[in-house]
Amino acid sequence: MEEPVLLSGTDGCGTKVKLAMIMDKHDTIGIDAVAMCVNDIACAGGEPLFFLDYIACGKNYPEKIATIVKGVAEGCLQSEAALIGGETAEHPGLMPEEDYDLAGFAVGVCDKKDMITGEELKAGDVLIGMASTGVHSNGFSLVRKVFEMTRESLETYYEELGTTLGEALLAPTRIYVKALKNIKNAGVRVHACSHITGGGFYENIPRMLKEGTHAVVEKDSYPVLPIFKLLAKTGNIEEKMMYNTYNMGLGMVLCRRRS
Repeated sequence: MEEPVLLSGTDGCGTKVKLAMIMDKHDTIGIDAVAMCVNDIACAGGEPLFFLDYIACGKNYPEKIATIVKGVAEGCLQSEAALIGGETAEHPGLMPEEDYDLAGFAVGVCDKKDMITGEELKAGDVLIGMASTGVHSNGFSLVRKVFEMTRESLETYYEELGTTLGEALLAPTRIYVKALKNIKNAGVRVHACSHITGGGFYENIPRMLKEGTHAVVEKDSYPVLPIFKLLAKTGNIEEKMMYNTYNMGLGMVLCRRRS
């Protein structure tokens, strides 16, 4: 690299961990923690170097913690980041024994010339959406209001989902690091990039736009995932609210010159 620039990201999984607790399924939540951090680094044109996790729990159950960390390690493998350490903090009296929270911190690097800043964005550029795996790690407070948060409810099979409600909701956040790296290595110049997290389309896409520009999203150009249709129908949620909360099937949106 000619001019290496360090990038960092820190985030957690939000209240998605509550579903993992209810289902007693902790093997993929670590992937979410890694994804939320490294996707932000990749969004800026960088590649993650290393990751550290932080787990706060009411009581340290070694087998449960090991399962969580196994998911963290899998996320690091997917993003080609080294898992160099972490911390597990036991908080008796502050948190119920079965509860935990998970967050992480990642550092990456980018050659200054490859940084995605949005400065190259021009009128006429095209938006390209990259598919998500589902709800990812945002909007779970609303999810918990819409659906009954019991193990029985989450283990209910839905024909339209092709799986149980809990499995669909706990689908790990997609990690876009390798995909964006391949795009860069192919010589494709990305003018702007947006990681669709909390705030959905309405709050994330505008962040990558230059003043005086706006984006037009053709909603019918990609499939909305069944989990979002089920959420909207069950909770009677207006379309604008859905697009202002969830990724709706696109976890990353790129902007580049129209071919």
